Amino acid sequence: MQNRILKLSTLALLSIVLLFGAQSCASQNSNLDESSIQKSSTVKADLRKFDGNKIEKTSAEWKKQLTDSEYYILREKGTERSFSGELLTNKQEGHYCCAACGLALFSSETKFRSGTGWPSFYAPFAKENVGEHRDVSHGMVRTEVTCNRCDGHLGHVFDDGPAPTGLRYCINSVALKFKEKK
Repeated sequence: MQNRILKLSTLALLSIVLLFGAQSCASQNSNLDESSIQKSSTVKADLRKFDGNKIEKTSAEWKKQLTDSEYYILREKGTERSFSGELLTNKQEGHYCCAACGLALFSSETKFRSGTGWPSFYAPFAKENVGEHRDVSHGMVRTEVTCNRCDGHLGHVFDDGPAPTGLRYCINSVALKFKEKK
């Protein structure tokens, strides 16, 4: 009985934390004006493994290049509202590249429907292209995923994904640009 109460209490606490985080993100996203969400930065897709050459820019340079929503997600480690991203339901074949620098991050071959509200992948395009970092924000311990070339925040990776890796890379749509396979 005590074990069941402990499980229910833990679930209730987790639900409150997730709800608070989603409301916080939604309120921050609502401050972005609609025109900045509609416009799109242009970057060339780079379908290679990361070669170790970092892209470093000042905040002002990133703000000039990125839309407000891209800047919020990629540079300020924001989160878009679940089920709001345009790439969530994309079923075309191709590559998902960093919206800031164009580096290939994920392939349509590893995309799957997770039901979480964000595009999900079970493996990166190349291990060298994504970085993983411990994230203790919002009262949780998670693993943040970043673009290794420009250090842009992409989302998080969890260990509840499908075979063959068992991983779920939960990625913000705004952090990605899709390059259709020709």
